[in-house]
Amino acid sequence: MTKAAQVPPSPLTRVTPLIEYQVAMPQPATHLFEVELHLKDWQLDQLDLRLPVWTPGSYLVREYAKHLQSFSAQMLDGQSLIWRKISKNHWQVETAGITELTIHYQIFANELTVRTNHLDATHGYFNPGAVFFYIPGFEDCEIRVAIVPPPEWHVITPLPTLAGQTNTFQAADFDTLVDSPFEVGTHSVYEFEVLGKSHQLAVWGQGNAEPERLIRDTQKVIEAEAELFGGLPYDRYLFLLHLSNQGFGGLEHKYACSLNYPRFGFRAEDKYNRFISLVAHEFFHLWNVKRIRPQALEVFDYDCENYTPSLWFSEGTTSYYDWMIPLRAGIYDAAYCLKQLGESITRLQTTPGRHVQPLSESSFDAWIKLYRPDANSGNSQISYYLKGEMVSLLLDLLIRQRQQNARSLDDVMRQMWQQFGRSETGFTPEQLQTVIESVAGMDLEDFFQRYLHSTEELPFNEYLEPFGLLCEEVPEDSPPHLGLSLKSDKGTASVKFVEANSPAQRAGVDAGDELLAINGFRVSPEQLNDRLKDYQPGDEIELTLFHQDELRTCSVTLAEPSTHQYKILPVMYPSPAQEQSFQGWLGKPLSSL
Repeated sequence: MTKAAQVPPSPLTRVTPLIEYQVAMPQPATHLFEVELHLKDWQLDQLDLRLPVWTPGSYLVREYAKHLQSFSAQMLDGQSLIWRKISKNHWQVETAGITELTIHYQIFANELTVRTNHLDATHGYFNPGAVFFYIPGFEDCEIRVAIVPPPEWHVITPLPTLAGQTNTFQAADFDTLVDSPFEVGTHSVYEFEVLGKSHQLAVWGQGNAEPERLIRDTQKVIEAEAELFGGLPYDRYLFLLHLSNQGFGGLEHKYACSLNYPRFGFRAEDKYNRFISLVAHEFFHLWNVKRIRPQALEVFDYDCENYTPSLWFSEGTTSYYDWMIPLRAGIYDAAYCLKQLGESITRLQTTPGRHVQPLSESSFDAWIKLYRPDANSGNSQISYYLKGEMVSLLLDLLIRQRQQNARSLDDVMRQMWQQFGRSETGFTPEQLQTVIESVAGMDLEDFFQRYLHSTEELPFNEYLEPFGLLCEEVPEDSPPHLGLSLKSDKGTASVKFVEANSPAQRAGVDAGDELLAINGFRVSPEQLNDRLKDYQPGDEIELTLFHQDELRTCSVTLAEPSTHQYKILPVMYPSPAQEQSFQGWLGKPLSSL
């Protein structure tokens, strides 16, 4: 944990203070949460308060303190206390002789994501790590939170209520508080039960979601994941769903998850299945990362980055299961599952950064790269979600092939749960590799060096062929390769991305340039591919563009078309062994494709 500026008393001698927060929202349209911290039985001469800079599950320093304003500290009689700001997220109050005091501040909340805060005339949502201070040395103390909602609004959170109190909740410690989002408003709440455990689905916003269908398929996902791990490690779980205009995302918590999804994204089959995969992903996290977590995340340091090379397993393996679990739950079939696999391979193989950044480095550098994309990101990095998913696929197939489907990546997950998850003991990269090797029954040092610690291409067909499948490039009517993508920007064709070593980059085209014409004729983002089809590889074309407001023309020699799509297809004449392996993996006959 982070260290306080003033060393607190030892646990044997300290008096445990009573820590009570109150969150009010008297004028929701201002986007300001009014927060009060009441402290009783305080014994130290100074009070140090730190606001987290990040929240677990989202590996980016978000500087939540930038939204804090109007800080003040008072005694019970209203007399002001002396305070100072020590650093960007650290406040210090002089408390000599003061045993009871109140801190007041406001949090501006107008960012609707699963990892930030949002308050408007329709609801209030907040992540406690972005709202509440922790007191160094007292992180293990119980914390109470009272919500003062506007009339007709109600509150839901995974935290238990304080007996005899209205809208007052109790967290065993600061980690538990951070892990417990709050929704305050007129949201709908649906109660359901799975395997004898209580569940809630809270929905804010309007859209075309059908709660009955969502609950039915969510129940199937819960049952499939519980079967994998041998039960559910909670008594109550909350699914919190925000229906927004264009948002997408999820954030896992120990007893809940927050989901943000386009309000009209539930009717089309592909979009609905994408939502179910999001549910499967976040729910899988209640084991993998909330309880089975890397040693670097065993004890959270809320003041800075918490580095680990193992996010490929925490997130990438979870991504592998988020399309496997709905298949096992019977929500979609094996053909759809393999379609998703082909799309993932396509995304990987069309990302130039896979040649630059190893998977373990992608995990380690999440804090500075994945969540901070720029115009060169596609050339210089690879997502640990995406490549981690693909490496997990290879590991699953490797284990199944070597063990004749008697063991699989499921056994890795179960062993990690038993060895590290139940006790919430952080694992090291070496321990993770040892568990995988023990399940596979072989030394995997070469595998890890090649596919985690280097940029060697993943040999999909080597691992798919024993299961009667091949990964093939799909012939396309592709234009000659230029190596840039465009986006519409206020009616102009703005260069969004320029691929490294492409014809466009060699000609000096930069992201941010405004492309005006090809060979003297205007071109739009929607027209680019069709216009390029008028030419052949080796043809020279003239691009007219604005570069930093300067009109330029440049000649570009077009290259051979690049592959843009991969599909997973069954082999022509599968052997009985291939048929059996496929059935053992996806639970359906190969002939069902």
